[in-house]
Amino acid sequence: MALKKEQINHILRKYDEKQLKNRRELQERENEIFSTIPAIRELEQELASNAVKATKQSLLGDSNALEELKNQNQSLREAKIALLSVNGYPADYLTLKYNCPDCKDTGYITNDTWLDEEHILLSKNKCHCFKQAVVDLLYTQSGIQNAIEQENFSTFSYDYFSRTYIDQSIGISAYDNAINAVSKCETFIKNFDQSHENLLIYGNTGVGKTFLTNCIAKELLSSAHIVIYLTAFQLFDILERRKFSKAEQDYDLEEKFQGILNCDLLIIDDLGTELSNSFINSQLYLVINERLLTKKSVIISTNLPLDDLSKHYSERIFSRIASNYIMVKMFGEDIRLKKAFAP
Repeated sequence: MALKKEQINHILRKYDEKQLKNRRELQERENEIFSTIPAIRELEQELASNAVKATKQSLLGDSNALEELKNQNQSLREAKIALLSVNGYPADYLTLKYNCPDCKDTGYITNDTWLDEEHILLSKNKCHCFKQAVVDLLYTQSGIQNAIEQENFSTFSYDYFSRTYIDQSIGISAYDNAINAVSKCETFIKNFDQSHENLLIYGNTGVGKTFLTNCIAKELLSSAHIVIYLTAFQLFDILERRKFSKAEQDYDLEEKFQGILNCDLLIIDDLGTELSNSFINSQLYLVINERLLTKKSVIISTNLPLDDLSKHYSERIFSRIASNYIMVKMFGEDIRLKKAFAP
């Protein structure tokens, strides 16, 4: 997606904030360690001194001295790690942390550190996190980044699914069904780049549909994929405004539309809650069909049973979904209510 200069500046300021925050946190960790383990401060000072010596020896061309300094530094680093470990700290406690290790929180992967904003815009080496930052900027209403910190596979619990609540149509418990659903989602993630599959996650309110989509989004974002999450209301609002905008050229709406068609994964949450009409049907078909043709994955979640889905939308929409989507049924008691009344 292309960006205006002010949008790039906004994103780059966020990267600057991340870098400052990470350096500040490292300084705090160093102050803590130097005060509690003074020997590590001495090791750090010796490493810094050796760096100066290495520069001098490099200028003099003394390869033997450089090799000796390299060995000394390795011993010093090992001694530092040993001291940290003995005192209960992880080995990387005094290492600068990055939100994105791939670009080291710069937004792009290149050795050309002199690039200014406009060059970054044109660069072919924009990091996956920069591309996702563009998505987040254009779709500020999605909020998926905050949601996936709370809702992911590490926080998913089968305890909310009853072993005695049986769905008579398929003859298994909500608990066993949840295990099957998670397995399908994990397979979807594993085969994402090869199979280009789609998911329809359906079931009653509060049975974990959105939670599952957030689990998938978290995993794919972590593996450098571009994910756009929109409720059905948000999706059709964008499509309607793009279609009927009076402005000759609405730059942001066009960029959002291109993102909907071209992102790695499009999540449409709560399909069926919007007002259905011929425009909605035509636009939904456009999105689903275009992404099928370009082998771009979609996850749809809906409260509608399959029979109602076929009545709610046109036959060609239901045909595309029935033929090209993996069905993931969720059922059970309302998890939100369980959490609300938990002791």
